Amino acid sequence: MADLFGQGDFDVRLDWGPLGATTVRADVSVVVDVLSFSTSVTVAVERGMRVFPFRWKGEHAEKFAAMNNAVLAVGRLEATKRGSVPAPSLSPAGLLACELIPRLVLPSPNGSAIAEALRATGSTIAAGCLRNASAVAEWLVPALESRRSVAVVAAGERWSDDDSLRPALEDHLGAGAILSRLVALGYGDRFSPEAWAAVDLFDAGVDHLSERMHNCVGGRELTSKGFSADVDVAADIDASSLVPVLVDGAFDVAA
Repeated sequence: MADLFGQGDFDVRLDWGPLGATTVRADVSVVVDVLSFSTSVTVAVERGMRVFPFRWKGEHAEKFAAMNNAVLAVGRLEATKRGSVPAPSLSPAGLLACELIPRLVLPSPNGSAIAEALRATGSTIAAGCLRNASAVAEWLVPALESRRSVAVVAAGERWSDDDSLRPALEDHLGAGAILSRLVALGYGDRFSPEAWAAVDLFDAGVDHLSERMHNCVGGRELTSKGFSADVDVAADIDASSLVPVLVDGAFDVAA
C-alpha cells in the first residue's frame, strides 16, 4: 500500500507532470513534452548541441547560462525577429535552422521542471518524443533486461487560471508511441494499465497522427501564433535515431 500511486507493481509505468515524476520513482525515466521541450532537445542534440534545461526565463536563466558558459535560448517570437536565420528558441523548426550553438540553455516550465524533479530522485533521464520514439524504446531495453524499472512521464500543460496540470494529447501520443514500440519488442507483460492505455491511444490514432497533432489544443495554439512548422517537426515520427540523456546537468547523446 505504500506505493499505491506509484505503479510499483509494474516495471513499465506512465505518469503525468512533476508530481507524477516524483511519485512514480523509477530507475530510468523518459520526459515526454512533445510541444515542444523534448522535441527541441532531440533536434538540438542531434545537431551537436548540449542542452541545459532550466525551468524559468528571465534573470535567473541569464545567470544560469553565464555560469555554464552557454547561450540562453530566446522566446519563439523574438527568435523570428532577428533576421533570416532564427535565434535558438523552444521552436523545433527554428532549432533545425539556427546557428549551431555548442552549449544551449533551454527554459521550459514543463519539460525542464520534470527533468529537475526526476534528477532529484536519482533516476537516469532521457528526452523522448514522437521523433525518436523507436530509438528511445530500444534504448530502454537494456534497463528492462536488467530488471530496472522504467517510467514514461508525460509533461502536459498548465491551466492559466490556477497553474494546475492540463493533460495534453500530444504528450499522451508521444508517450504511447514509445510504449507501443516497447510492446512490439516484447515487454508488454510488464506494463501498468496506465502505460497500456497510452499504447491503445497511440495505436488507435497512428494513421491520423499528423491530423491529430495539428488539431489538438497544443497544435492549434502554435498554429495560431504562426508556428505550424513546429507541429510538423514534432509529428515526424521516428525521424531521429538519437536519444538525449541528461548527464552532468545537460542533455547529450546517449553513450
